[in-house]
Amino acid sequence: MTFDFLGPWYPWIKALHLISVIAWMAGLFYLPRLFVYHTPAEPGSAQSELFKVMERRLLRGIMNPAMIAAWTFGVSLVLTPGVVDWSAGWWHAKMTGFIGMTVFHHHLGYARKDFLADQRRHSERYWRAMNEVPTVLLVLIVIMVIVKPF
Repeated sequence: MTFDFLGPWYPWIKALHLISVIAWMAGLFYLPRLFVYHTPAEPGSAQSELFKVMERRLLRGIMNPAMIAAWTFGVSLVLTPGVVDWSAGWWHAKMTGFIGMTVFHHHLGYARKDFLADQRRHSERYWRAMNEVPTVLLVLIVIMVIVKPF
């Protein structure tokens, strides 16, 4: 099956993909930071309940739709003839980073459910460390897409 009809839409698909990824990354940076501040909050306190609302709105209102859009437009880009040189190795590393972002996203989703149940499975220190994961993945992905080192 050929996807030649995507060719004329390439600039739009690419723009929408980038917008989606930027929105998704904003959430991936911010949600672990909310967890850093939520962790010491007394379960059931007004502060804890406020964090629960903020975390739900961020995950469901921004991050989930942005992740779905990023994947949708990304797959559309990959299916556009001539965009990916399948013999090059850079796209494997880029895709590994993108899958890593998705796994991290789901990890944050499960953690939000724990906070919702007033469970604190991880420390502030853990969430501070987790706050660096999206940065590492972002650097990997951008280098692979722009530099295409291999």
